[in-house]
Amino acid sequence: MLHSPQHPFRSARKAVLAVVAVVVAMVASSCTPTPDSSPSAANPPSAAGTVAAPAPSESDPWRPAAHLTASQNWINDPNGLVYENGTYHAFYQHNPHGNFWGDMSWGHSTSTDLVHWTQQPVAMEGSASEEVFSGAIVSDTKNASGLGTAENPPLVALYTSSYGEGGALPKGSQAQSVAYSLDRGTSWTKYKGNPVLSLQPASNNFRDPKITWYEPGKYWVMTTVVADAQVVKLFKSTDLLHWSFLSDFSGVGAQGGLWEVPELLQMDVDGGNGLKKWVMIVSINPGGIAGGSGMQYFVGDFDGTRFTAEHAAKPGDPLTDSQWLDHGADFYAANTISAAPGGKPVLLGWMGNWDYAQSVPSTPWRGSMAIPRQLTLAATGSRFELRSAIAPAAADALTNAKTSEVHRENLTVTDSTESLGSDFGSRTQLIDAEMDVAGSADAGMVLRASSDGRAGLRISYNRASQTLKVDRSTAGTSNFSPKFSPYHQASVPTKDGKVRLRILLDSSSVEVFTQDGSVVISDIFFPQWGNTGAAAFSSGGTAGFVLTSTRMQP
Repeated sequence: MLHSPQHPFRSARKAVLAVVAVVVAMVASSCTPTPDSSPSAANPPSAAGTVAAPAPSESDPWRPAAHLTASQNWINDPNGLVYENGTYHAFYQHNPHGNFWGDMSWGHSTSTDLVHWTQQPVAMEGSASEEVFSGAIVSDTKNASGLGTAENPPLVALYTSSYGEGGALPKGSQAQSVAYSLDRGTSWTKYKGNPVLSLQPASNNFRDPKITWYEPGKYWVMTTVVADAQVVKLFKSTDLLHWSFLSDFSGVGAQGGLWEVPELLQMDVDGGNGLKKWVMIVSINPGGIAGGSGMQYFVGDFDGTRFTAEHAAKPGDPLTDSQWLDHGADFYAANTISAAPGGKPVLLGWMGNWDYAQSVPSTPWRGSMAIPRQLTLAATGSRFELRSAIAPAAADALTNAKTSEVHRENLTVTDSTESLGSDFGSRTQLIDAEMDVAGSADAGMVLRASSDGRAGLRISYNRASQTLKVDRSTAGTSNFSPKFSPYHQASVPTKDGKVRLRILLDSSSVEVFTQDGSVVISDIFFPQWGNTGAAAFSSGGTAGFVLTSTRMQP
């Protein structure tokens, strides 16, 4: 059972927050929920060798085909995301022994295209004295840490140690530690001086280091959180081993739950003639825009010591006043891939929600990652706005003509539902949709529909309210949790009377990207294996559709 306070303690004294985390009774991290009663030997550890991603099947109907998941057992937050020597490395929170949260370790998968993943052996396995929680990896190209050599510089991981009996700090304490690899991420050695950063007194909620290089100061900046105080803490280092405090960031945005997995990054403003801004990304649970877990962000400036947000919502403001990376229920703990090619941030997130993540009905695996996204920053009125698109490497893999078939559909629908036929009946497909909604009240698509039309995932647009909605209430199995919310929606203005969407549908998930990337709705759902129908619909008038489906082949 997951315990999260509705009104976590917030210290009013910045000086205290700079050095201490106040622990609230009965609070457990949303990244560290109380595991269920299943025995830790429910499933054996992951195999010693590499494992190709299994394909979905009638006996494993919800296995993703286009998203990272483990061959078996539990995964959640992505960790240590790094691109190195032509390979994307995704490490992640993983239970090597069971299909539930517990025995936290770093799993490891690799890819060359961000769609097809190969599971590697467990990178760092937790123990009774130290579980290995979330963190980050950087390539120490100049061997500033001294953990490698000039000829063979190390990959350096900063991660959170969560201590048990016999640990370096009192049981329950969290602190930041270092591990390093001299063989391109295959094996890892823990630094003998761990932990390298802790609070005094020790905190049970000090976690989630992410590293950014600050070029003007020639040092690394670490963002961490004191989760139950809704505080991001910033530190600096020149060697990744010795860290000094910079500042706290707090007092803005949604405050309804724990703050987790922060990241500070500098971005170019699209069309800004060289203008750059800093962005702080923070996960929150509960208190997200769609209920339960969510991700908010802030845009502003960083002077090497302190990040200052501009035009940020205030605590207690409506959630719609905050800025959100996703308006669905299932996008959390995302962070960027260090050294990703292309010059723009590439973000990978966990496709889950702590409201029900431990209850979803998949087996022998539980948990997957969202499709990697490329982020851009745009100036919109008084605010800067993050926009998301499927990362180019992933988009290329999804639309590769050698492994896909492309089908088009042009049709007009008036107060009815029209089948799209088998061309749009794949379990995994990328759909580009242009809907002319100027003459209709509601229009959209039903995917993964049953033959009798009673079940299906419904994606719709209401012209009067200018609202995009993803409704999973009849899309499949949902009785595993009362918190499995039925639908999610967001405000999306039309452009010339049209709505353009890019929809990535997989065996048990959907990600809907709007025309400019300002809104994304990511949801998981659990359809029946045989439900592969697709239809377009309109009510209250006539809607036009131009549709393209790119189908992933087995």
